[in-house]
Amino acid sequence: MPIAVIADIVGSRRLPDRSEAQRTLDRVIARAEQDLPLAASPLRATVGDELQARYEELPAALASLLLVQTALPDGLELRFGIGVGEIRTVEAEGTDLQDGPAWWAARTAIETVHARQQRAVPTTRTWIVGAPEEDDAMHTLIDVANAYLLARDELVMGMGERERRLVHGRCLGRTQKQLAEAEGISQSAVSQALAGAGSAALVAGFQTLRGRIGA
Repeated sequence: MPIAVIADIVGSRRLPDRSEAQRTLDRVIARAEQDLPLAASPLRATVGDELQARYEELPAALASLLLVQTALPDGLELRFGIGVGEIRTVEAEGTDLQDGPAWWAARTAIETVHARQQRAVPTTRTWIVGAPEEDDAMHTLIDVANAYLLARDELVMGMGERERRLVHGRCLGRTQKQLAEAEGISQSAVSQALAGAGSAALVAGFQTLRGRIGA
């Protein structure tokens, strides 16, 4: 089932250098896609502070977006609205535009993230909405996935930049020794950082998602 993703930059108007922030985002996204190419169409800037991507299945989208989240530096965050449904191609002069229920659902999803941040759960960064045409089984799956995402975002938002990088590396299968060398710290320091609340759970969750890709 096609998956549409709309992302935007948290607090983009408050960034001291919007252009540099965009360049950083582009590097992070390109590296995530190079490390683990999962997107049918990777995140790309569209207009303003918005980005869009497309995936062929939900586990791939959730795994890929976690890699992006954990690779972002302090001070730069993204929100993600994920839509499940049909994607249609609209022929236009010089290009093909995408439209359809998945994109409409993604728009509703990112609006939900904004609302939850302001009221119920400030750490919310990701939400999924299914198109009305999706069956009950898909809507049940989406509800379960959203429960997972609430916990996942809470854990990621509570981490510092280095801890996120270490989780990112472990998700990609890098050893603690490799991570220690990359960070210029001892292996025991890496082990202690990864023993912090939520690190192991994030990695285990990522591995579960990878196991479902293409299943």
